[in-house]
Amino acid sequence: MPESPTRTTLEPQREISEAARELHFRSIVIDTHADTTQRLIYDGFDLGERHANGSIDVPRMREGGVGAIFLAIWTLGTVTGPEAVRRAMLQIEEVRKQATLHSGDLVLARTAADIHRARAAGRIAILMGLEGGHMMNGDLDVLRQFASLGVSYVTLTHTRTTDWCDASTDKPAHNGLSEFGTQVILEMNRLGMIVDVSHASDKAFADVLEVSRAPVFASHSSCRALCPAARNLSDEMIQALAAKRGLVQINFHMAFISREFREAEKANPQLEIQIDEEAKRICGENMSCQLLESDRIARTLVGKGKLPRVEWTEIIRHVEHAVKIAEADHVGLGSDFDGAAMPYGMEDASCLPRITGALLDKGYSESDTQKILGGNVLRLMQDVEAAAESMRGNAE
Repeated sequence: MPESPTRTTLEPQREISEAARELHFRSIVIDTHADTTQRLIYDGFDLGERHANGSIDVPRMREGGVGAIFLAIWTLGTVTGPEAVRRAMLQIEEVRKQATLHSGDLVLARTAADIHRARAAGRIAILMGLEGGHMMNGDLDVLRQFASLGVSYVTLTHTRTTDWCDASTDKPAHNGLSEFGTQVILEMNRLGMIVDVSHASDKAFADVLEVSRAPVFASHSSCRALCPAARNLSDEMIQALAAKRGLVQINFHMAFISREFREAEKANPQLEIQIDEEAKRICGENMSCQLLESDRIARTLVGKGKLPRVEWTEIIRHVEHAVKIAEADHVGLGSDFDGAAMPYGMEDASCLPRITGALLDKGYSESDTQKILGGNVLRLMQDVEAAAESMRGNAE
């Protein structure tokens, strides 16, 4: 697999003011979605070493001031049944191994208190999110097992509708959530797992908000008003999330933050096919390689003028729009690092201080900036944990 050029990782820190740099590294910066887990499975990837390609490793997380990151446990929606469960368990095992292997830098976390303890110890908290409810194989006992192994959230669907929840990019089969889907939500509430509505259909989103007894979030979704992707949230959805103390975590993928990029892809569907086919030709069945190659090929097409260049500042536009709709208490960051085409200037975790600099330059207070960087996620986790305690207490 061809490697991306090595990046000058300290540039973002030099670009921002001393006040922004100080605030950034004083804050608990939390990224709620990265696909780096695929590299652990397919590439024998060592999270502790610096790498020339991809977006996440310990050195670059340190340079970017990352305090906690949620690694996605993911497999294709076409993989179902016991095999999907097996693959999920394998990925969970690999994440846990990395936390043990690099215990001086990393610690496995499940709760807000765990993240605070990691911070106090000078370590990065590693959490897990199950990206796709199909991996529980319709079995609440499997869901409970995932929770016991440290999975903090479940993204209800991926790109395909499951047996109990409609996806935003597939044909509906349940008019939102099925009756069993409601049971899944309530069991997640009881277990203290965050319900993630990224990838869910609009109707499923509405059903979740009606059913859930705890706040929910969209772990990696941007604003539909700025970029009309089905995966993004409408203003009404963002408002509804905020009304229930939930969060929208802004996704960095070029096709989810740039209307121009998305329209260029739609105007020439062969480009998407070309990216997918070329990545598969180079990588075979290696999903980690496919994800990284898709990013590289997209950048090649940008260089040839076939797709528009998207700058990292588009992320700030989405943050600002979401804040305008829902205030700063309900917005955060869910990058999709190592799983999508990153905008220019936000290629990896070391670039994250740019966000703090931009928010302060635009007049955001230190308090609101810290909420967006990660404080809101900590509050949501505490709310989810409190709801779980209440439900378990009422059942006794």
